[in-house]
Amino acid sequence: MKLTIIGCTGSFPGPGSPASCYLVTAFDGTRDWKILLDLGSGALGVLQRYVDIKDLDGIFISHLHPDHCMDLCGMHVAIRWDPNGWGRERMLVHGPAATADRMATAYGLPLEEGMHPDYDFQHWKSRQPVKIGPFSITPYPVLHPIEESYALRVEATEPVADGSPQTSVLTYSGDTDSCPELIEAAQGADMFLCEAAFEEGRDDGITGVHLTGKRAGQAATDAGVERLLLTHIPVWTDINTVVNEAKETYDGGIAVAVSGVTYGVFSGSQLGTPKSLPTAPVSIVRSAPNREWPGTKTRNPRR
Repeated sequence: MKLTIIGCTGSFPGPGSPASCYLVTAFDGTRDWKILLDLGSGALGVLQRYVDIKDLDGIFISHLHPDHCMDLCGMHVAIRWDPNGWGRERMLVHGPAATADRMATAYGLPLEEGMHPDYDFQHWKSRQPVKIGPFSITPYPVLHPIEESYALRVEATEPVADGSPQTSVLTYSGDTDSCPELIEAAQGADMFLCEAAFEEGRDDGITGVHLTGKRAGQAATDAGVERLLLTHIPVWTDINTVVNEAKETYDGGIAVAVSGVTYGVFSGSQLGTPKSLPTAPVSIVRSAPNREWPGTKTRNPRR
């Protein structure tokens, strides 16, 4: 199983990354299956550097704050208005019960039809796994100030070189504060993709919203995970601070999610290199004449 960080900045897109979105790929012996964990603000553009959206097999939404789901609106446009036609079945979307209505409201659509012609909306049921291709995705309710918020345990069983099956486990915290369900979701995971939006001494008095690096490290220790990948760090939170906090409570491998980096979930190795932003061609159909700014003949035009 491979994990590509599409977006990892907390709460809103930052200068170096969109908000939360993670591309997960696994091989079933015949083909690669591709799913998304969240599709937050700004993620759809970067996502297209790594995958044709028509090749996605499903989107799995942890909760309905905009930094985790709002680019479903953009994908709705890509599906509905592609001049070449979508050419495949509706996109599978698993999420909280209110997902379809929330997206329709965000786009100003009637609730009855909403985005149902484009998305096959399915609702999470706590601790009930959803199976798709080589994946099994199990939602665990966690502690965050919204009606439904889930950590997602993603297991993928793939054939190895001798043809025997191997299962790797990725747990994604979604947004949460410390809670027993987070430990349950992450138990024994090969990789724990865990939010660390808060800092000790600044935010640790706030409960029921986010983890600090220290709390994330403690969750990783309690769950016995192989490695910890910190994510959802807002622009105003210092990366070194949350890493140092996590080191206080967890003695395994620690890294910070970076947009564009791909990891092997079982091995923890970084795979390949991030793709740079494509450069658009500059095309001038017809040159415009030089003009002077009105009333500025005696000085340089404003630029």
